[in-house]
Amino acid sequence: MRVSVYLPVSMQLSAASTLAWIMSPFVGKRKKIALRNLELCFPELPEQQRQQLLDANFRTMGMMLIETALSWWASDERLQKRVKYEGLEHLEAAKQRGKGVILLTGHFTSMELGGRLIMLKTPCYVMFRELKNPLFNAVMMKNRLHHSEGIVLREDPRSMLRALKQNKVVWYAPDQDFGSKMSIFPTFFGVRAATVPATARMVKMTGATVLPFVPRRQADGRYTITIGPALTDFPSGDDIKDAQRINDIVEQEIRKSPEQYYWVHRRFKTQPDSDKASLYK
Repeated sequence: MRVSVYLPVSMQLSAASTLAWIMSPFVGKRKKIALRNLELCFPELPEQQRQQLLDANFRTMGMMLIETALSWWASDERLQKRVKYEGLEHLEAAKQRGKGVILLTGHFTSMELGGRLIMLKTPCYVMFRELKNPLFNAVMMKNRLHHSEGIVLREDPRSMLRALKQNKVVWYAPDQDFGSKMSIFPTFFGVRAATVPATARMVKMTGATVLPFVPRRQADGRYTITIGPALTDFPSGDDIKDAQRINDIVEQEIRKSPEQYYWVHRRFKTQPDSDKASLYK
């Protein structure tokens, strides 16, 4: 991974396709999950188009390894040549409010690199979830600590509240299934999806500003970091309505480049009624 940082961009893109081809025989289970997600989220597409989208997604997953390496080991100078920013004025205005900033994003395949790229413009706290592989976990933790202002562990949400109350910028992606205990059930692509209502509750407690934040890779290997306007009238006081709004924002961005989303996660694993508990069987 580290060697890939020093390759020319064209070779990185070629290496990503090769990695996807090498990994393909070993990730059959993940491919089935991704295909099922695409069936649930894009029922209007013909089967052939969903298969093409799946193939494009796994080529993007190959690039994800290289992008992760770039986020850990590439120099600031090298990265600055490959990124364009849109909406930085929204970030500056939010910081001026003095109540903290939540950069609301989703699990896009470029999210690790996107976090590093936004840190070229502002200090930032990042969320961290312990990984099963101890070596990968240690390397990721070391490099996130090196480049970020601090780490917010998923198991310690109070640390995120403390950061926001100190007017810090926090990078946050709530679009995963964390089980029924902490979740409510708005829809995501029209399908009921376990969603944590934490975003609205943190804003209520801190007064933080929420800014949609999307990293996206372009065909030439450059990146666009897009920061949207601050959410207004949020929270509304209705947890379902607020969680639906967050899901809709993430969905809207996914639809712009669906091949660049992390479809291998079982987003719809937890369902509110038992008769729908087998969406992935």
